[in-house]
Amino acid sequence: MAKDKGRKIEVEFKLMSVLISDEILQAAQISEQELQREIAILLYQQRKLGVGKARELAGMPLIEFQHELSRRGIAVQDDEMGFLAEVEQLKALGDL
Repeated sequence: MAKDKGRKIEVEFKLMSVLISDEILQAAQISEQELQREIAILLYQQRKLGVGKARELAGMPLIEFQHELSRRGIAVQDDEMGFLAEVEQLKALGDL
């Protein structure tokens, strides 16, 4: 087992902002939150994001996100991160 010799490890997380005008949101008759959810579902459907990251982007609890996918007839393909998020949610609810 390698020993840490006191080196500092830094991890940088990048955030990206996307500006969408109110005019576009009004034309689409969609709120900012709804747009975010639609993007998350699209990326999930295209298998660009797993269920865990997609629900995070959608800003929804995992169970709600899965229900939304099901309502739209989109197959729910659990990935490891989605499974772990579901376990954490069940623990938080005291169901596990």
